Amino acid sequence: QVQLVESGGGLVQAGGSLRLSCAASGSISSINVMGWYRQAPGKQRELVAAITSGGSTNYADSVKGRFTISRLNAKNTVYLQMNSLKPEDTAVYYCNVKAVIMMVQYGYWGQGTQVTVSS
Repeated sequence: QVQLVESGGGLVQAGGSLRLSCAASGSISSINVMGWYRQAPGKQRELVAAITSGGSTNYADSVKGRFTISRLNAKNTVYLQMNSLKPEDTAVYYCNVKAVIMMVQYGYWGQGTQVTVSS
């Protein structure tokens, strides 16, 4: 099993910054992809950003230039630095990892952390 612990959400004014972190633990052989998704009320969950074990990144168009995803492989931790936050960034943010255990890849979700951006 894999456990994900998220932290860093909160309330911030528009234009402000927040940094989310997600640490994975358990019987992990390796983690291929780590990412952040978000879900606003009444909307579907959407990909915000993802990063591979080699450092390749992918961002939603709505956050390009404002958010930066990074990871520390030695600690199985992924970060999301969010700058120039907008009210439309308000959502519950979920960490997602694709981890290899006993040569099989599984997907895991964090519990979610609320990000609220006030105008």
